[in-house]
Amino acid sequence: MSTVEEEIKAKGLVAPRVTPQRVQDVITREQYYRFPGTTTTVCCLSLLNGFTVIGESACASESNFDEGLGRRVARESAVQKIWALEGYLLRQALHDNEQLRTQFPDPGPAS
Repeated sequence: MSTVEEEIKAKGLVAPRVTPQRVQDVITREQYYRFPGTTTTVCCLSLLNGFTVIGESACASESNFDEGLGRRVARESAVQKIWALEGYLLRQALHDNEQLRTQFPDPGPAS
């Protein structure tokens, strides 16, 4: 769990939000590709709705290149993009719910 996640929980912040678990849960598949003759690695993450995000990594010195590390950095790059997409999706859902409440206010208890 990240430090930010721990702080959110410790402060009792309970409003709808994107969580690290949600970000991981929307990933259905991951694929990697290393361009031949380079230290560039690309990670393609497929999401539940069929959308894909791409992350990349590159090592400045070929002698420092490590395939596992390159994959991890590329995946982290792709995951960061999911946070923005999930944040937008949640904000849109909250907005839509607010609009519905405005258009169809609760009439209160029936008499």
